[in-house]
Order: sequence, then C-alpha cells, then structure tokens
Amino acid sequence: MSRHPITRLVLEYARSRSGAAAVEFAILCPLYIFLFMGMTAYGVYFGAAHSVQQISADAARASVAGLDLAERKHLAVGFVERNAAGYLFIDPSKLTVDVDAQPDATQFNVIVRYDARDLPIWGLFDGLSVPGQTILRRSTIRIGGL
Repeated sequence: MSRHPITRLVLEYARSRSGAAAVEFAILCPLYIFLFMGMTAYGVYFGAAHSVQQISADAARASVAGLDLAERKHLAVGFVERNAAGYLFIDPSKLTVDVDAQPDATQFNVIVRYDARDLPIWGLFDGLSVPGQTILRRSTIRIGGL
C-alpha cells in the first residue's frame, strides 16, 4: 500500500530533526541575552559599590592623621579628589565625602556617597527590583591614643 506523496513528505518532515537546534535557539536566545545583560548590569553596579567602599576605607586611612574633624575632612576630601579616578566604574564628579565624629569622640566616620543614576542597571526592565540610585558607604576609624 503506497502513501500519497504529500502524506509521505509530511511524515518525513515530522521525523526530521535537522531544524530542531535552530528552533530551540530561536526560543531560548532572547532569554539568554536578557540574563546576560542583567548579569552585566548588576555586575557593574556591584563593582561600583565595591569601589565606593574601597574609596571610603582608603579615605579614612588617609584622614587618620588629622588632628581635628576639619583637618580629617580636608585630608579625606583631598584623597578622594586625587585618587577617585583610579577606581573601577567611578566618575569622580559624582562622589561626595563627609567626615563626622561619633558621640563618644573615640571614633570618626568617613562617609562617601555616589550618584549611580548613570549606571546601566536602571535601563534594564521597568518591573525589575533594583537597588537605590545612591550608593552610600562609610568607614569607621578609631582615633589614635584614646
């Protein structure tokens, strides 16, 4: 019993696996691209957050030599102005530095804020949960001799 040529062609096409990889790729490729873009954008954000933490720690170490709060702030701000361009994903013009003393006067904080609005994470997807657009890190240093 011979089948109709069109039926035979349809059955042969249904058993064929030659285009399966192309179809799977077409279905999964957008998902993989979105995941890759998300990982890259979050990686840039986390890299910037790490750089801000390093800047605050380095500025705190540089300002420990100050004798009073005003001198510590001057040393911290000067360190950031001279060195911030060397940190990954950081635009020095978007950094602010402040120094404050603890109430017991045995420690002081170097607080660094970074305006992260220009990082690529904000343009990913409207419904995606994203961190704040200002990265805030602080480093606490003990005042020597106390």
